[in-house]
Amino acid sequence: MPTYLTPGVYVEEVQSGARPIEGVGTAVAAFVGFARGGPFHEPTLVTNWDQYTQVFGGFADGAYLPHAVYGYFANGGGAAYIVRVGSQASEGGAGAASAAAGGPQEVPAGRPVELGGFLVSARPGVSGVSVEIADVEGDNPPEDRFKVLVRQGDQVAETYEVSTRKSVKGYFVTQTRGSKLIEVAERRDGTQTRPESRTVALPDAAAPATPATPAAPAAPAAPAGGPVPARLDPAEYVGDAGARTGFAGLETIDEITMVAVPDLMSAYERGAIDDEGVRTVQLAVIAHCEQMGDRVAVLDTPPGLNAQAVRRWRQDEAGYDSRFATLYYPWVRVFDPASGRNTTVPPSGHVAGVWARSDAERGVHKAPANEVIRGAVDLELRLSKGEQDLLNPIGVNCVRAFPGRGIRIWGARTLSSDPAWRYLNVRRLFNYLEESILLGTQWVVFEPNDDRLWSSIRRNVTAFLTEEWRRGALFGRTAAEAFYVKCDRDNNPQESIDQGRVVCEIGVSPVKPAEFVVFRLAQFSDSTSLIDE
Repeated sequence: MPTYLTPGVYVEEVQSGARPIEGVGTAVAAFVGFARGGPFHEPTLVTNWDQYTQVFGGFADGAYLPHAVYGYFANGGGAAYIVRVGSQASEGGAGAASAAAGGPQEVPAGRPVELGGFLVSARPGVSGVSVEIADVEGDNPPEDRFKVLVRQGDQVAETYEVSTRKSVKGYFVTQTRGSKLIEVAERRDGTQTRPESRTVALPDAAAPATPATPAAPAAPAAPAGGPVPARLDPAEYVGDAGARTGFAGLETIDEITMVAVPDLMSAYERGAIDDEGVRTVQLAVIAHCEQMGDRVAVLDTPPGLNAQAVRRWRQDEAGYDSRFATLYYPWVRVFDPASGRNTTVPPSGHVAGVWARSDAERGVHKAPANEVIRGAVDLELRLSKGEQDLLNPIGVNCVRAFPGRGIRIWGARTLSSDPAWRYLNVRRLFNYLEESILLGTQWVVFEPNDDRLWSSIRRNVTAFLTEEWRRGALFGRTAAEAFYVKCDRDNNPQESIDQGRVVCEIGVSPVKPAEFVVFRLAQFSDSTSLIDE
């Protein structure tokens, strides 16, 4: 209370007591997988496809992450966090390239050669040039560095030290002679870099390339077969909370609402991980979502399975029971710009985009089903109604193709056996309500714990839930039927007050989807109608 010593008129600003609760975002995805470039492990935020290609490169052979992210944005996704894994293969790429090179390799004039991921050619007028990839010297060299030695005759003319650590503008290349830091520009498609060498150059888009020499990826190159490692440890997905890696690295990002691991299946296809590893990783992402309590896992089935095989896999191998996880089948076929033809990819990225679009157009209370998947040209397997009859009761959300209506998501269930949490929109609605109320009532902490505080809490929460009921998120003809808020002396006795607690009980009646629509038709005659009257 201010002290007034001089006569006059004073104006004070006071709190009205109304502190509105704002709804949180519901459509921020996290993707964990393989990419052709970019930082490993640490979650990186991207908001559109162009930004993803600048940081992680474009489409890559064998990787489903780019297709998942592209499908996410194409279907209405807004923001996404990307976690790149597979570092044991890529970070060791420099040493592998050095061993594969087998010493200096001559660079003939007028014809580029591929070496250690570089497409190298001699500059005009330069002859007798050879290039060698070598490890960085020292007792404890950084794992993300390797050297490029440019020789003229028996002498080393130039030396470059290259770091796999990528900045926003490109890769860091240090010219050890003269110790000049050079910023390397990257082609927009992410296929090559151009260090400023006086002797050799990475050719630009107009440079001729022999048919036998493929275009080189950005340095350092991924091993043959794309960015998928030869062997993948499930622990890399799980990550470490202290190092902020893998799923553990996503724990510090509160706005994430859905998590997908599309490249788990590319590793499975190529033998980098076995059946037990797939189950370990999927259980890990489910455990992450359950621990956080504000996000849902979007899981994929293994590739090449028919409906009977998926049913056996779901019941016998992947017997998950969680209200924080969903499963979609079958895979979808999309156009692959890298190969120029259609390819089959897991549906999780496209599904996450549909969730985001449904939230923006209708609200999180609307089940994200009966929605068209943009970019899907076909399905790996076209399911019949009888096949879906086997899968829907066990929580497998099917993707169906309907004549004249396109390819649509035709299921909205979680993997929970509890009927109260059977539907995906109910789970996501509660996540939204809980997070909104949690963030919107932070002002309550350390306030005097009395009747005025309790009435303020009731007023603010009631106003928020009333607005949600008006939007159609809660079931009931009136607000009193849709929810209740109780915060008074009954649930805040003196013992609770002495412990510094304030308890507010909230009950809501969520709207559940009309999953089975039944129209009953019967014949009646005029005589029957007269008798009834």
